[in-house]
Amino acid sequence: MKDYGFIRVAAARPSVKPADVNGNVDSICRLIGEASGTGVSLVVFPELCVTGYTCGDLFGQNALLEAAEKGVARIMEASRGKEMTIVAGAPVRYCGRLYNCAIVIRNGNIKGIVPKIHLPSYNEFYESRWFSPGTDFLDGHSDGRAAFMFNGKDSVRDSFSAVTSYAGFRCVISPNQLFTIGKVTFGVEICEDLWTPIPPSSWHAVAGASITVNLSASNDILMKHEYRRSLVCQQSARCISGYVYCSSGYGESTQDVVYSGSSMICENGSMLAEGERFSTSPGLLIADIDYEKLETLRQKTGTFKAFSPDGTSSAGYGRMFSTVATGKAADTDFGKRLYRHIEPHPFVPGGYGEEMERRCREIFSIQVTGLMSRLAHINCRTAVIGISGGLDSTLALLVATMAADRLGWDRKRITGITMPGYGTTDRTHDNASDLMAALGVTSMEIPIGAACDRHFQDIGHDKSIHDVTYENSQARERTQILMDVANRTGGIVVGTGDLSELALGWATYNGDHMSMYGVNAGIPKTLVRHLVRWIADNHFTVCKDEDRCGRSVKDILMDIIDTPISPELLPADEDGNIRQKTEDLVGPYELHDFFLYNFFRFGYSPEKILFLAGKVFCGQVHDKETGVYSEETIRNWLNTFMRRFFSQQFKRSCLPDGPKVGSVSLSPRGDWRMPSDASAALFIDSVSKD
Repeated sequence: MKDYGFIRVAAARPSVKPADVNGNVDSICRLIGEASGTGVSLVVFPELCVTGYTCGDLFGQNALLEAAEKGVARIMEASRGKEMTIVAGAPVRYCGRLYNCAIVIRNGNIKGIVPKIHLPSYNEFYESRWFSPGTDFLDGHSDGRAAFMFNGKDSVRDSFSAVTSYAGFRCVISPNQLFTIGKVTFGVEICEDLWTPIPPSSWHAVAGASITVNLSASNDILMKHEYRRSLVCQQSARCISGYVYCSSGYGESTQDVVYSGSSMICENGSMLAEGERFSTSPGLLIADIDYEKLETLRQKTGTFKAFSPDGTSSAGYGRMFSTVATGKAADTDFGKRLYRHIEPHPFVPGGYGEEMERRCREIFSIQVTGLMSRLAHINCRTAVIGISGGLDSTLALLVATMAADRLGWDRKRITGITMPGYGTTDRTHDNASDLMAALGVTSMEIPIGAACDRHFQDIGHDKSIHDVTYENSQARERTQILMDVANRTGGIVVGTGDLSELALGWATYNGDHMSMYGVNAGIPKTLVRHLVRWIADNHFTVCKDEDRCGRSVKDILMDIIDTPISPELLPADEDGNIRQKTEDLVGPYELHDFFLYNFFRFGYSPEKILFLAGKVFCGQVHDKETGVYSEETIRNWLNTFMRRFFSQQFKRSCLPDGPKVGSVSLSPRGDWRMPSDASAALFIDSVSKD
């Protein structure tokens, strides 16, 4: 089965009672069996779960430590024949000292033992009373070597040279170990390690670990969980990694402390899954981590290049790691079920209330500030915009109006020009005219029909042939008008084209493709509609000239939002309605924006994009005729996207300036540098039917 770059992981919450090793191990083994049945490749258990974390001075009793070793042997036996790596917490004695450790187990073998480095000294269970720190295995040098007595020889060796016998198996004990499962490398840290200024997971990440697992026993007090949650999210974001956090549950609650069984699985700062706290039942928290995405993001992040693959840095510091292969990933059927949320509209701000308000305000402010800077820098007298009555030009006009207000300009310095052509409908014409009147900007109407008729005569084109010449001549005539009016009034043309159109090349070269500053260059089509709606609800609700337009700005904007997307380059139908609908020609923008985001941001292959789009869109009500986007429909439009994206790069290579708004930008000056003549065959063939 194909993994599509995912690995399935789990944070396990066993029933644990202090000093009840047999009962604890029984619960652990049951969850191992349950995890194996779901295709999990890596399962993580809490800190010291074999004995219980809160045993206190019982850790000084041989009976408990021997029982723990036998318990780990039972877990090893339970792992036999399973394509799964298990990480469980247990106390381990070495050289007359006791260590709080994570035991990495695979198919009846111990692959490594990782001791906790940092022991807390502030909580009710004073760990250094019973345990020695993992720093015993490090000599304090930047290369992370350890000094120990081995075979009667006093020598300085790499930290991974410490070998012990545990549960009848000879294995390495060291903090500086990484483990691989197929193509995925993970590192281990334990509870307090995360709370330090430089957590071990930071070193794991630069040494190549794409996932960190944390075995924890973190008690709960008021508001601690919020801080703990932020730590996990921030560390996964800082390290561009997956992070599996698993803490002790309610059975550890004793005397003055309470444990909630907090479990979290994060990926690059996003919470993939979060377990129910204060649950009294054992269970698994499962998520699919996209290791392929993490590798791509790291590849694009320059700071990771400052470190060599062994974790040492060009600045002369770092820690040496050994890497242990545990086995291949489980043969998981990701097509049957995917344990993660796939955002169908990745460009649209999520959430509700204050969060949505904050994001929309920030996006709009970036656009406005960018335009303000350009207008102020060149000291121009006007800003000229072509107003079609569609979404893109509407958003550009709103941005310009707000920029004028913030610069202290009279709004009359903004010149909006509507240029009716062969396909202009009454609805879009009236919305364009009314919006300019309502906002109080200078309004001009310059029909282009006669100029295009003369142009067709000059070049010998039959006006009745509605081909690309017929359509593009209108776009270029409009751009000529805008440029010339801008020259006459001492201004610049503000471009209206959006990010989705740039990706598809859905613009007339040297027509609507060109301007002096494109305010929508970083805004995809799905976000344009969302922003205009937000602006309608929060700004410009009062008409500047109620007598002229008769409608409020909000009323006009809501009608524009409901208007079908169209370039209006072909004549209207017999009822005067829009005949030429963009999404009928190039495909639904919600699909193209989904394709663009995942192709650009994460470097996903078309095959993976098709897989994810099927998960998101198949079965949801989108297509009015069938009720769903079929896989074949998605495949066809993905093929269109790839074909157009590659063939239209030449238009993006000479784009005007425009504000970068999000993580996806097609500016040729830094964000997307691609040869105009690159072959698309590799990408198109991968989504074609066999």
